[in-house]
Amino acid sequence: MKTAIFSYQNQEWRAHLNNNTLDQSKVTLVTAFGDKATLQPVDFYDRLRSDYPNAEIVLCSTAGEIFDDSVYEGSVSVTAVEFEKTAVHSTMVHISDFGGSSYEAGKALIENLMTAGAPSYVLVLSDGSRVNGSELVKGINSRVQQKVPVTGGLAGDGVAFRSTLVGLNSAPDEGQIAAIGLYGNDIQVSHGSMGGWESFGPERTITRSQGNQLFKIDDESALDLYKKYLGAYAGELPGSALLFPLLVRIPDEGEPVVRTILSIDEESRSMLFAGDVPEGASVRFMKANFDRLVDAASSAAMQTFADEVSDRPSFSILISCVGRKIILGSRVSEEVEAVKDIFGSKALITGFYSYGEIAPSLAFVPCQLHNQTMTITNISER
Repeated sequence: MKTAIFSYQNQEWRAHLNNNTLDQSKVTLVTAFGDKATLQPVDFYDRLRSDYPNAEIVLCSTAGEIFDDSVYEGSVSVTAVEFEKTAVHSTMVHISDFGGSSYEAGKALIENLMTAGAPSYVLVLSDGSRVNGSELVKGINSRVQQKVPVTGGLAGDGVAFRSTLVGLNSAPDEGQIAAIGLYGNDIQVSHGSMGGWESFGPERTITRSQGNQLFKIDDESALDLYKKYLGAYAGELPGSALLFPLLVRIPDEGEPVVRTILSIDEESRSMLFAGDVPEGASVRFMKANFDRLVDAASSAAMQTFADEVSDRPSFSILISCVGRKIILGSRVSEEVEAVKDIFGSKALITGFYSYGEIAPSLAFVPCQLHNQTMTITNISER
């Protein structure tokens, strides 16, 4: 397996010093995580297709790009992989083809991949504005075995939250969900996901919600209660909500998940989240701690070694949340540097800041939609 990563900035390409030398005609997978305005023009995809004529090419818009140990905006992070023993198959669906049902779209995505056989790993990159990430993951889990790791994320649009783009073997567009399946016994994948947020206040119960829209907590208006806790930050909603996500513990499920607020509705006194917040779930408010966010990134990197799959991944995909990027501000690269410190100077690291991260919380359990985490996937071949 040979891997090379590149950063496209200001119409110039920069290659990583530790890249392998590739035979471009043998490259079978290319990922491009980039700024929406840079990624969208068809000539950008055409350039990748010209360079890698036989590759599955997947593109995803971002809220910031990760290349090596740095974070950029207005760029594209590109990874090209020449597998030696692993087959690659891909598929893409459009949310509108399923009446807006993210669950049915997730089912179809995996069913399409299964026509090529059972994958050993699946990378999912989804529209982040028109797709309900929780329902998408539920649909995926209904069709994939727990022993098959599924990781990925929801596309971003900076801090604009207007529209996002995903493309597969074509220029990217809105509403699309792509999946890349890796097949064979020689592919090695490990993953880790950590948040680092602090919960505070009493545990409460969601008493009225619909999908990802939250109306009442303990029979009190969710928005009124939230504003009470935010104090001075209440006047800055919905932007300030990224600083105070919710910890959601769903009955009969494993680890709790973090949910980020996307918007508020003053008329209905409700809040719209980046994932489902079901009735009966327990919730606690959360707040940011800078040092803990960076430490969590290190912990996520260490967690990838827990599977004892491979201590030298060919490359690592980092998908972190836009909320973390906003909080860390000018020091955002510190969480990527923390990962690089764990993996070593020769590690090839790519990735992006997302509107939601997809990964199992532990090995050999179903994937979940996460918010506000650093999620890492390591990929190599035996």
